[in-house]
Amino acid sequence: ALHGAGHPEGLQPITFSSSLQLGLDMEELEEIEEDAGLGNGGLGRLAACFLDSMATLGLAAYGYGIRYEYGIFNQKIRDGWQVEEADDWLRHGNPWEKARPEYMLPVHFYGRVEHGATGTKWVDTQVVLALPYDTPVPGYMNNTVNTMRLWSARAPNDFNLRDFNVGDYIQAVLDRNLAENISRVLYPNDNFFEGKELRLKQEYFVVAATLQDIIRRFKASKFGSTESVRTVFDSFPDQVAIQLNDTHPAMAIPELMRIFVDIEKLPWNKAWDITKRTFAYTNHTVLPEALERWPVDLVEKLLPRHLQIIYEINQRHLDHIASLFPHDVDRLRRMSLIEEGGTKRINMAHLCIVGSHAVNGVAKIHSEIVKTQVFKDFAELEPEKFQNKTNGITPRRWLLLCNPGLAELIAEKIGEDYVRDLSQLTKLQDFVEDDLFVREVAKVKQENKVKFALYLEKEYKVKINPSSMFDVHVKRIHEYKRQLMNCLHIITMYNRIRKDPAKLFVPRTVIIGGKAAPGYHMAKMIIKLINAVAQVVNNDPVVGNKLKVIFLENYRVSLAEKVIPATDLSEQISTAGTEASGTGNMKFMLNGALTIGTMDGANVEMAEEAGEENLFIFGMRVEDVTELDREGYNAQEYYDRLPELKQAIDQIRSGFFSPEEPDLFKDVVNMLFYHDRFKVFADYEAYVKCQEKVSELYLNSKAWTKMVIRNIAAAGKFSSDRTIKEYARDIWHVEPSDLKIPPPNEPRDAAEDKTPNGTVA
Repeated sequence: ALHGAGHPEGLQPITFSSSLQLGLDMEELEEIEEDAGLGNGGLGRLAACFLDSMATLGLAAYGYGIRYEYGIFNQKIRDGWQVEEADDWLRHGNPWEKARPEYMLPVHFYGRVEHGATGTKWVDTQVVLALPYDTPVPGYMNNTVNTMRLWSARAPNDFNLRDFNVGDYIQAVLDRNLAENISRVLYPNDNFFEGKELRLKQEYFVVAATLQDIIRRFKASKFGSTESVRTVFDSFPDQVAIQLNDTHPAMAIPELMRIFVDIEKLPWNKAWDITKRTFAYTNHTVLPEALERWPVDLVEKLLPRHLQIIYEINQRHLDHIASLFPHDVDRLRRMSLIEEGGTKRINMAHLCIVGSHAVNGVAKIHSEIVKTQVFKDFAELEPEKFQNKTNGITPRRWLLLCNPGLAELIAEKIGEDYVRDLSQLTKLQDFVEDDLFVREVAKVKQENKVKFALYLEKEYKVKINPSSMFDVHVKRIHEYKRQLMNCLHIITMYNRIRKDPAKLFVPRTVIIGGKAAPGYHMAKMIIKLINAVAQVVNNDPVVGNKLKVIFLENYRVSLAEKVIPATDLSEQISTAGTEASGTGNMKFMLNGALTIGTMDGANVEMAEEAGEENLFIFGMRVEDVTELDREGYNAQEYYDRLPELKQAIDQIRSGFFSPEEPDLFKDVVNMLFYHDRFKVFADYEAYVKCQEKVSELYLNSKAWTKMVIRNIAAAGKFSSDRTIKEYARDIWHVEPSDLKIPPPNEPRDAAEDKTPNGTVA
């Protein structure tokens, strides 16, 4: 039902029949293809879902980024430790991309600024060329194909040869690598700022190339009407919207100002008005260590003109604040783009807020925290600037593609239209009491579990019981995501089984997966601990197949597509107020898993949509965390009061899980007692009690599956189509187009050849 209409003659895709004729198996082909791992986690994957939705909604939109030669590292687990390997994803070529050397653009670095009668010039710069590679982004069954344009760094041919370099031609050619290193490798930190020069080069590189590309396209269109060679930019914000995906492209703000003021000779105020109306900023995290704060010295060396422009923006910004709040010097300090004290730094989030007409968080609770805590002063000044846009996921990848069995079952009940309008899933509420449907939903889940169990057996040589509850915790490894709390629950379950082996125990397979940033010591220790616990639990004959623990190696999109449809219980257990939104939570909900989670990020809205009684919500709310901070969190108190917690911690501390190196985990235990910002012990008791309720419900397969159906029926809000419609309406001011473009083999009526107003980048 979901394969849709045929393709025009001569454009047949490899379908199951024709790929078999070629002697190929489609699933085998899919296994061979490398993931394009060009992001760290939620942020990059969100952008991919957004591109799919923008194309499906018929928006004239472009996604811009860097074509990294090496993406996020491949993770190997050796002796329980994470080991990183380079992700040479282009080794066998990439059939989806097309290099566009005809659109190559120069990007400048270093140099100095000259102020003259004709204006300001940035001179004596080093040039790197940006070579674009285009990847098509097809909309779903609407004959629309958008473009993702990724920039690759190339040295100009006269690199190191133009300046008084007489002798060493060979060295000059070898030094081309210095320029081309810009697009060599993705920085592997998630939710952590590392202020390295190469990273700042990458950020400016993508921004400078992209803005030139956008302006070239604007000038070539009928809107950039040229009068005596001078372009009129008044209509620019009406034709172009630029969404800043976190602060990483923040240098776009001073760069656009530089183009307008220095090159196009616009007066400052006009340039600033156009710039503000063009940009909008999405904030993705409230963790202080993740906020980008670039040292002024570094920016001055690399981008001297941009530093001057940032100072000018800041001066005018602070003059405005001072006029509204005379003598409030502390407010000026808090709101400045420049942080004084120690090394002077530029607060990139402040730059984004001041230089944008809209600022949004990515879930209701997150947007509230942004307004009332993180950027409180700015929100008091311009409350109308701050919005919420709750994240979403594309149902094409995260249901149709990864879970065809469930997608088909849903289509049989409510038709196929839900794929483009996920709100129609509410119709499934009518079938909660339909016993046949309940059995079919349970059957699809069981088939997915068997298939995943077979995959684990083949790939990892581990045998698991497909009738056990698949309890899954997959995401980047980070203290705030509290994989440690899950680990303590595993140890608690293990101790309970050993204490009373005859007692009824609901069998579980606990699957934890995710990458740790290579420089994040604690995250790497957490991986080692999980593997050490797995080693003990999985080899204890008393436990048998009641409890199995698996660390899923090299978690990535293609692996998520396998594990998510097979999951019974989704773990979303961050400390309230730390996970901006989360999107994995939505993927699990759509694929028939139940959620155990805190009132954090989009979990709050999931509970709102499905009813809190249909999720396993536990633990402190944001207010409780704030209160606990006020009175002071004392981990020792929980350890003393909770015998099962004490037992688990004592086992970790004594070397029960690392007999050959008893104090291996002393850093972890020390952190939990003395500097746990994320308060694992404070939620431990509520978490374990909630897990008991989960096990109890799992015993009643029918009641469990009914709750699953109620969750799927409530998942409609979390389509990225809905998210993008809100961005389009409230921020970009463009209309999604339901215009069915005819397929290429049918003649087009010229009158119907309309494109929606405006472009989104």
